[in-house]
Amino acid sequence: MNAKIASLSPSELAYVPFVSVDHMMKNVAAIGIENFIRGLADYIKDDFLRWESFDKKPRIPAHAPQGVIELMPTSDGKTFGFKYVNGHPDNRRDGLQTVTGFGVLSDLATGYPLLFTEMTILTALRTAATSALAATYLAPKGARIMAVIGNGAQSDFQCLGFKALVGITDIRAYDLDPKASQRLARNLAGSGLNVTICKSPEAAIEGAQIITTVTADKKNATILTDNMVGPGVHINAVGGDCPGKTELHKDILLRSDIFVEFPEQTRIEGELQQLPADHEVTELWEVYAGKKAGRTSEYQITLFDSVGFAIEDFAALRFIRDLLPKTGNFIKLDLLADPDDPRDLYGMVLRSQKSGKGAAA
Repeated sequence: MNAKIASLSPSELAYVPFVSVDHMMKNVAAIGIENFIRGLADYIKDDFLRWESFDKKPRIPAHAPQGVIELMPTSDGKTFGFKYVNGHPDNRRDGLQTVTGFGVLSDLATGYPLLFTEMTILTALRTAATSALAATYLAPKGARIMAVIGNGAQSDFQCLGFKALVGITDIRAYDLDPKASQRLARNLAGSGLNVTICKSPEAAIEGAQIITTVTADKKNATILTDNMVGPGVHINAVGGDCPGKTELHKDILLRSDIFVEFPEQTRIEGELQQLPADHEVTELWEVYAGKKAGRTSEYQITLFDSVGFAIEDFAALRFIRDLLPKTGNFIKLDLLADPDDPRDLYGMVLRSQKSGKGAAA
């Protein structure tokens, strides 16, 4: 058992630190969004370097025509973590988020939760951290210009992540809805990034060393055609993240060196679903560990086929857990029953009813 957990009394363990949306925003503000992304990237890399210690499986989905709900669990043998997340692209038509989430981190030895937190904001931040971390190994040296195709809720975080970790200075933005690009430009004003709103994907890609695609529609789309992608670029493909949802023409994949989080999941959900099951890919953990090469030449096309993986969420949960004592931005949630005698759960309920504390009005 974790020594810190072992030192707590049963009554203390019954109260679980809970991070609300308001708390999460305050935690981000406490250290600054770029520092927050850098911290997440450090934790993600640390956990990828422990890759072989983790229980790994593709996420567990429940699909509907409108979208998907997924559970993303993993454990390192001492701590268990999971995220609940949905993806419903049409939600925005009703003024709802397309992606929402929450997560739990637990002590494997006792089964007691250590943390309960919102993960809508946290997922956006960890996705940006994951993309930018990969790009530090895969993007052309000295890259300063990034095209962002799809200017929805994730795009702001991607831009700030690439600024913080890669050193991007210029964003060339395109979206089918010009208002989305205008929103992105407004939000990034004063961030140190120069944002140019483009009228076509081709215009956005012109001069860019990094191309990020982050669209929301749940369909096989061709955001980038083969003739749009020249040699020497890095493609950060974020939007294709479930069966039947892709962004890139198949021929781009055939010209690229493809890097993935967890092949068993990416072949089902990523751009890889367009290719044979034995198509060669490189796992990112091997690149971080120095076992495999990242970018090796000036003219190479590198592609990060990003779908999101549970170990990234596990790292994000660890990061938040470790940050809370420094910021204090959480509450203690009365989540677990705590009878004086662990065998007398009903007695606790009975005494509550007799005292009137749990009686119905």
